[in-house]
Parts: sequence; C-alpha cells; structure tokens
Amino acid sequence: MKVAIVGASGAVGQEFLRVLEERNFPVTELVLFGSKRSAGNKYKFKGKELEVKELKHNDDFKDIAIAFTSAGGSISEEFEKTITKHGAVMIDNSSAFRLDNDVPLVVPEVNAADAKNRPRNVIANPNCTTTQMVVALKVINDISPIKAVHVSTYQAASGAGATAMDELYTQSREFLADEPVTVDKFAYQLAFNLIPQVDVFTENGYTKEEMKMYNETRKIMHSDIKVSATCIRVPTLRAHSEAIWVETEEPITIEEAREAFKNGEGLELQDNPTEKKYPMPLFVSGKDPVYVGRIRKDLTNDKGLTFWTVGDQIKKGAALNAVQIAEYLIKENDI
Repeated sequence: MKVAIVGASGAVGQEFLRVLEERNFPVTELVLFGSKRSAGNKYKFKGKELEVKELKHNDDFKDIAIAFTSAGGSISEEFEKTITKHGAVMIDNSSAFRLDNDVPLVVPEVNAADAKNRPRNVIANPNCTTTQMVVALKVINDISPIKAVHVSTYQAASGAGATAMDELYTQSREFLADEPVTVDKFAYQLAFNLIPQVDVFTENGYTKEEMKMYNETRKIMHSDIKVSATCIRVPTLRAHSEAIWVETEEPITIEEAREAFKNGEGLELQDNPTEKKYPMPLFVSGKDPVYVGRIRKDLTNDKGLTFWTVGDQIKKGAALNAVQIAEYLIKENDI
C-alpha cells in the first residue's frame, strides 16, 4: 500500500513515521510531502532514507491509497481535492473539516464505523483533547448515557508544535540563568507558569479549543451531551492531562466505573491512591493508551463521577488515532 505523509517535518509528521514503523503498517512505499522550506529534508523509515517532496497541485497522489495530513488547516483546505481526486483517502489532523456534515470525525474506539461513510474521501482526526476524553467517556456512556461533562485540561507545550517544545526548553534555561525570557509561541512565558488560554477566545468567553471539545464530542458520540471545558497550557513537554466530571442518567458506582475503565479499549487503568499510583505526563509520554485514575464519586451530584486522564496528545491525540483509522479501514476491506 502506497502511503503519504503531508507535513512530514512537523511534530505530528515525525510521530507518523514512528507509529507506522512501530505498528508495522502495511506500507509498500512511503512518500513524504512538505512545504517548499522543508522539501529536501531527509528522514529514516525502516532503515531507508526518505526525502521530503514539495507539496504541489499535480498528480503526485495518483497511486497513493492513504494520505495522512498534518500541515495545518489552510493547507488541508487548499490541497483536499489534489490529494483525493485519484481516490486517496485523506485522514486529516487539522481542524479544517471536523464539523463538516459530509466528513466523518472518528476515534476508532468510539465510532470507527463512521469512517466508512466519507463522501469526499476525507476523514477528520479530532482535536487531541477531545480524542483523549471521548475514549474514556465511551465506557461510562455504555453503562448509563452521559448528560453533561465538565472538564479542565492541562495541555503540554507540544500541543502547539515542535517549536513550542523548543521554546519551553529555551525559557526554562533563560529563567534559571536569570536572563530575559523569550516569548514567541505563547501569549506569556510558559516556563514556571500556567496560561488559562489555548487558542483564541470566542464571543461566549470560551476559547476555540474549549468549543472544539463541546462540538466534537457531540459529533463523535452521536449525542446531545453537553461539555463545559476550561483549557490550560502547562509547562510540560508531552502528554495532556484532563480532570473530568460526568453526570449520567443513572448513578454509577466506583466499582462499575473502575471495571469499565479496566476493560475499555484504548484505556489503561492506573488507580491506586493508597500507593500513590495515578497517571502523570512524566510516565505517559510516548505511550499508546489513555491512562485513567483518581476515580471518585462527585460530592456535588448523586449521579456524578470524577476522574483524571492523561494521554500523549502527539501519539493518541494525533498520529496514532489516524493510523488506527486506517487500520480499521484495511481490516474492513474498505480501502
């Protein structure tokens, strides 16, 4: 199977290379695309050196079965028809198409079958915070439908790309050396700080990131579930954390929730407070599952549960989720 990665030089593009190799994805030929600036960069894949081609409006995608795209929304919108016109399935990691009615928004553990209905041959990867959350919500919703979710996210620098990770390193060194701190990628210094803003603010006072969690969750779960989110950028490098409160139609016991998380697809239960066992970005970075812990009854609501999740947003929140979509289509002979 001939496969393409668009945006190969970015943080998610690099993660695609690692995930495809880790999972021994059935690639007969891998083609890397990027901007004019990144064209000519060379990367290793399965022992071979691949050179990035410049993305152009031509027939480079003629024989490609799957194109993993992660070069930003404007590039995805501009090149959608170029990528798909010869039949390639475009699995897009940007926000460009997520809420389009004719583009499925897919997390395989939750709504894999939606990927089969793709009129434009485009499948959207959800926002990383949404992906992590709905993998956990799915198993609770299966016990009793969820009516409302309150979530506070603690998002790593890598959510803003490789240059943002570099800036956190730079800021930390500068701060510890008592030098002026470089601020470019974020509104404020992130090192030794928290920034209660991810993306731009909308008219209702929520940021675009927070509204993504509201709208995308409803689309993925085919539900009128309500989500109120507060998204916070924190000075960690990789893996997002989320404190989640859910209200279900019927009460769910801690034991039922723990068992559901333990057996849930794509989840790893790590919940032993007496031994200080709970998920943390330090240990989850680079891992595939969404980790769940700190499971408790909500003291303000008889039908409420609260829990804590951590997931690597470059992996499960982006590259891995897209590759799992492709694996599902292959398994279903739908590609």
